[in-house]
Amino acid sequence: MKSYLSLIPISAKVHRRQNRMTRLCIVFAVFMVTAIFSMAEMGTRMEQARLAEKHGAFSLWELFGSTMGQTLLLAAAVLFLLVLVAGVLMISGSLHSSVVQRTQFFGMMRCIGMSRQQIARFVRLEALNWCKSAIPAGLVLGIAVSWGLCAILRFWVGEEFSSIPLFGISGIGIVSGILVGIVTVLLAAQAPARRAASVSPAAAVSAGTENRPQIHHSSRTGIFPIEITLGVQQAAASKKNLALITGSFALSIVLFLSFSVLIDFVDHLMPQSAVAADLELSSLDGDNSIDFALTETLESMDGVEQVYGRRSSFALPARWEDGSNSLSTVDLVSFDAFDLNALKKDGALRRGSDLARVYGDSGFALAAWDPASGWKNGDAVILGTERLEIAGLLKYDPFSPDGLTGGQLTLIVSGETFARLTGITDYALLMIQTSSDVPDETVDTIRQLAEENGWAMTDRREQSTRGTYLTFTACVYGFLSIIALVAVLNIVNCISMSVTARIRQYGAMRAVGMDERQITRMIAAQAFTYALTGCAAGCAVGLPLSRLLYGFLILEHFPYAVWQFPAGRLTVVFVFVLFAAGAAVWAPARRIQRMSVTETVNEL
Repeated sequence: MKSYLSLIPISAKVHRRQNRMTRLCIVFAVFMVTAIFSMAEMGTRMEQARLAEKHGAFSLWELFGSTMGQTLLLAAAVLFLLVLVAGVLMISGSLHSSVVQRTQFFGMMRCIGMSRQQIARFVRLEALNWCKSAIPAGLVLGIAVSWGLCAILRFWVGEEFSSIPLFGISGIGIVSGILVGIVTVLLAAQAPARRAASVSPAAAVSAGTENRPQIHHSSRTGIFPIEITLGVQQAAASKKNLALITGSFALSIVLFLSFSVLIDFVDHLMPQSAVAADLELSSLDGDNSIDFALTETLESMDGVEQVYGRRSSFALPARWEDGSNSLSTVDLVSFDAFDLNALKKDGALRRGSDLARVYGDSGFALAAWDPASGWKNGDAVILGTERLEIAGLLKYDPFSPDGLTGGQLTLIVSGETFARLTGITDYALLMIQTSSDVPDETVDTIRQLAEENGWAMTDRREQSTRGTYLTFTACVYGFLSIIALVAVLNIVNCISMSVTARIRQYGAMRAVGMDERQITRMIAAQAFTYALTGCAAGCAVGLPLSRLLYGFLILEHFPYAVWQFPAGRLTVVFVFVLFAAGAAVWAPARRIQRMSVTETVNEL
C-alpha cells in the first residue's frame, strides 16, 4: 500500500451496502438541480425564440434582464439553495453515523501514525469518492427527465409550449448539477471529518467506548416500558446526530409546506372550474331573453355534452331582516343544478356552507363573499314579501374581475327559486360544454342561431388552460414526491447505521434477557423520536414560512384570498412521518432478529 489514501477504494467496497443510501441522496440532489436548471434554460430558449420572432434580434442577456428572465433565475437559484441545504443535512447525517460506527478503525489509524489532518482528509476524500458514480448518474437522470418534461409540454400541453426545445443539452444544468454534488459532499463532510480527527488512539483498544455517553445512573422508565425509554435515550444521546436527523426531517417538512403554496398559486392564477364553458350565448343588452326551452334543442346536438344557464336581476330593493340599514339593494343570480354542484366540486364554498338547502324551490341562497363582507351564514334578507336566508358563502365574488364584492350583496339561488321570486324563466346567459371532437357543423349551427336571435356567441375552446395547469401541478407534486422519497431514504439509512453502530449493545441486551420484540420496540422508539422531533421543528418553521409565501405570492395579487390553516396538508405530513419512521424500523429490526445472540455480541 503506497499511501493511506489507497484505503479509500477498499473502504468503499467494504462499506458499499452501508453507503448505498448516501450515494442515492447525492444522485437525487444532482438530479433535482440538473432537471430544474435544464428546464429553466429550455424555457429561456423558448421565450428567446418567441421574442426574437416578434421583435427581431433578441439576445439572451436582454431576456435575462426581462421580468420573466429574472423570475426564472430567481426561482432556479432558490431551488438550488434549498436542494443544497437538504443534501448537506442528509449526507452529513449519514457521514456522522458512519464515523461513529468506525470509531475503532480511526483509532487504529491513529495508532499506526496517521495525523489528525490525514484522518480528516481521508474522510473528505472518501466522501468525494462517492461522487465518481453518483454525479454522472444524477446528471443522466436529470437530463432524461428534462427531455421527458419538454416532450410532454410540447406534444401534450401544446399551446404556448409548442416551440420548447425537445432534446436540448443545458450547460447550466450540467455545471449546476456537478457543483451541487461536489459542494454538498464537501460541506457535509466537514463536521464528520472533524469528529473522526478527534478520535484518540486509545479508541482502537477500547472498542470506541470513549465516544459513548457515560451513564451515571439507571434509566428512569416512568410510565413507559424499559425498551421505549432506552430507545428515546439512544436517540437523544448524540445531540449532533439528533440535530442532523431532526434537521433533515424538518427541512423536508418545510419544503413540503412551502412548495404546497405553489399549488394554491397556480389555482388562483389558472382557476379550473367544472362549469367552464366551451361556448357561451348571451343577450346583448344583458336582459333575460334566451328561451329556456332552447336547452333541450342544444343538448340534442352532436358533440354537445352539457347545457346550463343563468338568470340575473340587479339592484332589487331589499333589507336585512334584523332591521339594520346597511343593505338597500341586492343582485340576484340563478344557478341550475349542474352549476350548483360545480361549486362543491371546485371547492368554492367556505366552511360551514349548506349547499343542500339551496336546491329546488326554497327560501335559501348562497352569497358572494370577501374578507371585508359583513354578512354571514344564517343572515336573512327580505325581498318584497319574500325571505331569503343565507345558507352558504362563496370564497370570493365570481361576478367581479378582482373577486371582491365591493360591499354589494350578490345572492345565488336555484332556478326554481329565482322564477318564483321574479317570474322570469328565460336565461341571460347560456353555457355549453362540448366534446373534444365536436363537429364544426354543430358550432356553426349554434353561431347561426345566435345571429338570428340577436345574441352574442363566445367560443372559448382555445382558451382552456387545463393542460398547462396539469403540467405545473404535476411538476410541483413530482418535486414534493422526490423530497419525500429522499427524506425516507435518509431516515432509513441513518437508523440502519445507528443500529449497526450499536449492534454489540443489542447483543448484550439480548444476552441478559431482552427478546426480539423488545429490541424492535426500542429501535421504533428511537426512530419515532427522530421523526416526531423533526415534525415539530418542521411545522414550527414551515407554517410561518408557508403563510409568508402565501402573502407574497397570492394575497398581494388576489386580495380576495384568505390564508387558512393547512390542516389537510399537516395530516399528510403526519402520515408521511409515521410511514418514514415505520420504514426505518423494519429493515434493521429484521436484520437483528435474524442474528443469533453470540453473533451480535461478537460483531465488530
